[in-house]
Amino acid sequence: MNIKILSISFITLAGLSMLFSCNNNNSDKSDTVEVEEIVVPEIIDTYEFGIKTNDYIVIKNKIAKNQTFGEILQNQNIGYPTVLELVEKSKDIFNIKRMQRNKNYTLLCKNDSLTTAEVMIYQPNDIDYIVFDMRDSIKVYGGKKEVELKEREVSGIISSSLSEALDNQNVDYRVSNELSEIYAWTIDFFRLQKGDYFKVIFDEKYIDDSTYVGIGPIKACEFYNNGQSFYSFFFDKGKFPEYFDETGRNLRKAFLKAPLKYGTFRISSRYSGRRYHPVLHRWKSHLGTDYAAPTGTPIISTANGTISKSAYNKNNGHYVKVRHNATYSTQYLHMSRRAVKVGQTVKQGQVIGYVGKTGLATGPHVCYRFWKNGKQVDGQKQKLPDAKPIDKDVKEIFITEMKPMKYRLDLIELPVKFDAKEVKDEEVVEAIK
Repeated sequence: MNIKILSISFITLAGLSMLFSCNNNNSDKSDTVEVEEIVVPEIIDTYEFGIKTNDYIVIKNKIAKNQTFGEILQNQNIGYPTVLELVEKSKDIFNIKRMQRNKNYTLLCKNDSLTTAEVMIYQPNDIDYIVFDMRDSIKVYGGKKEVELKEREVSGIISSSLSEALDNQNVDYRVSNELSEIYAWTIDFFRLQKGDYFKVIFDEKYIDDSTYVGIGPIKACEFYNNGQSFYSFFFDKGKFPEYFDETGRNLRKAFLKAPLKYGTFRISSRYSGRRYHPVLHRWKSHLGTDYAAPTGTPIISTANGTISKSAYNKNNGHYVKVRHNATYSTQYLHMSRRAVKVGQTVKQGQVIGYVGKTGLATGPHVCYRFWKNGKQVDGQKQKLPDAKPIDKDVKEIFITEMKPMKYRLDLIELPVKFDAKEVKDEEVVEAIK
């Protein structure tokens, strides 16, 4: 803290020096007496959300159940006309109705007996905030807290699941989600083997120096699965930000492996020419893959396309069919409700409906069916087409940026060594050593 120091010296008069002397022999000397230094703290300005708060009473709280924007302000002596004006001026910035329970808000109030609010700040998340300023004129604007990025390198060996391996390294669960999406077209995360491993380079986000608020995009990663290494590098200098392997090939396929996000489902029944139907109680073919998940789980289109059917019948329940091109179509059955209409274009990963158990279904799931040249086939066994590779005009830039990242990945050590007897694959054992 900066301080101002006031030093006061009193010089005694020569004629009174005897009063401060214990020895007559020193009575002819002039003495100087120093008084203790007086330290006066300097007032330091404090700021929150870019606003100086020294002169305010600061009230911090969370949105309570059923509490409204108007109620919060009226409790701090803000009249209804001002509340209406704030609502009107916020329309293009933030929808007041989207204020959520347990989200943080701050009130800057006059330092008097009424504590009338002059500014309200609402935080929909840890980084973004909305300022409702009532001081000189009514203003509403948004802002972001400054985010500091700290790069981190992590590795892990699979013993049971990817999420457990990351938990052992005290890594945010979102890294697991990101990895599963990056490799959604390449690796079946339900069939990981003991001894598979991963290495990841990513950024962690912090605000206010030490408050952790999440992760940035994964910069580079390697995933060793089923005897093969799969590298992935984030590159955003082309037409679209994508993940590419070390040769510049797009990791994304034209189709996702599943119509639900990883971690939200389990495969309850696979494609089969003969299966005992749990509702009809007889043997018949099952020309799809069933993904069991809680009712209401979002169902996503596995590829870009156009909605060719969005309907209901007694067998399929609520269902949607997507035509992707002249060769491929996909179908999604037993939805609780549909989110698209016939003729609508959809993108890969877009929500088209929600898991349910309508039609001939004993429990909540989506039956995913894959059509090739008008015939139903096993989508799990199809060799799916790749997405477009990296643009030729930026490939050299990609290679230049990729090489040092790959070198760094190769240098990352794995956290533990497995007993060679526990892992049969010689390549895995050698890689771990």
